[in-house]
Amino acid sequence: MILPIYVYGWPLLRRKSEDITPDYPNLQQLVADMFETMYNADGVGLAAPQIGLSIRLIVIDGTAMAKDDHPEDLLNGFKKTLVNPVIKARGGDAWADNEGCLSLPKVREMVKRPQWIDIDYFDEYFQPHSEHYDGVPARIIQHEYDHLEGSLFIDKISPLRRKLIAGKLTAISKGKVESNYKIKIFKK
Repeated sequence: MILPIYVYGWPLLRRKSEDITPDYPNLQQLVADMFETMYNADGVGLAAPQIGLSIRLIVIDGTAMAKDDHPEDLLNGFKKTLVNPVIKARGGDAWADNEGCLSLPKVREMVKRPQWIDIDYFDEYFQPHSEHYDGVPARIIQHEYDHLEGSLFIDKISPLRRKLIAGKLTAISKGKVESNYKIKIFKK
């Protein structure tokens, strides 16, 4: 089932999410719905707060970003479900890249992030994993992980850039934005 994506202005997007347990109700269906919602919106990642749930759950599929002419591309088959993830370490030279977010339709900015991460998480079957990611996969995970911590990518841009996009952010929070996917606006 395709779910609406909560956009900028929702207090939920600024709240730290809670861990879940293996008996979380309908987890498999929720994961399937999150993937379907993400694909419908042409995203490569989706965190549970973006669908209105303050839980530590992320789905990622970077395959659409893989380059066909680079079989060694780190995004080929990069599909993950991360439950209760914890980034244990970050490092390497920080590098900037253009990021967007399904919760911030039509907003893109250059964001600096560390080159690599070490992360512990459970998959959707609550099997534990400890993994290392580098480059774009690390960037995707860090972006989605920020949602679980109540942070958005715009928090990582300069105050000047933030001021320049303030009008766009206000428009999103008031529902004055076009999107090719279902969105949910916060009504005060």
